[in-house]
Amino acid sequence: MGRDLERRFRGKRLKSTSWGHVADWYHEMLETQPGTYQKEVILPNLLRLLAIKEGETILDLACGQGFFAREFWKQGARVIGVDISKELIALARENSPKGIEFRVGPADDLGFLKDGSVDKITVVLALQNIENVHDVFTECSRVLVPRGRLFVVINHPAFRIPKASSWGWEGHRVQYRRIDRYLTESKVKIQMHPGDDPDEYTLSYHRPLQFYFKHLSKNGLYVGRVEEWISNRVSQPGPRAAAENLARREIPLFLFMEAVNFGPDGRT
Repeated sequence: MGRDLERRFRGKRLKSTSWGHVADWYHEMLETQPGTYQKEVILPNLLRLLAIKEGETILDLACGQGFFAREFWKQGARVIGVDISKELIALARENSPKGIEFRVGPADDLGFLKDGSVDKITVVLALQNIENVHDVFTECSRVLVPRGRLFVVINHPAFRIPKASSWGWEGHRVQYRRIDRYLTESKVKIQMHPGDDPDEYTLSYHRPLQFYFKHLSKNGLYVGRVEEWISNRVSQPGPRAAAENLARREIPLFLFMEAVNFGPDGRT
């Protein structure tokens, strides 16, 4: 779920950007709570776009406790899951079929994989917690087969900017999204488990769209498809319900990018 390194933020020591120390909560949330974005929005769209073929190899990078890896395996893929958190990988191994290979490791160092050994790579809601994105893309390009595909899902960087975007209202009829800044890259502390321990936090990195396109192309990964995914939720009847539902339909939560691997020289 992120690079497990000790860092300093505004003079305070950050324990880790890994989600390992909230592994049990994260696992319970994904597996038991109905209507999560992972289940209702991301998974069906991702399966549609992956179009998994029997026997192809899929690397689920920053796989967490294996939620998506298990779904890919059900579709007939050979699945490898990698995450920096040993706690999340322990849960993944405990709750997954033995045929899925799980490893503990950072997303920017996949030395256990040979060049050109993976057909498709997924990185779901993880790049925003990883500092060294350029080297992540370098490794993705290396381990992907020629014309292999990288599938990335992130919080939409144009509308969900940590500590710099919010909802606002004009009366009861119009809900709008306020954006205080966009082009400036930033990193902020985000509480991992809202409403619980305020000391359990990670770093979230905001980058504009041009950052991702630039670093992908530098590594021979060229974006061929972009989709923007909206919330699946519907407001209860009330004076603001219509405006809330309209805002959900018009302002996307997630950005999806599919990049094709042409290799570092762009000739594959």
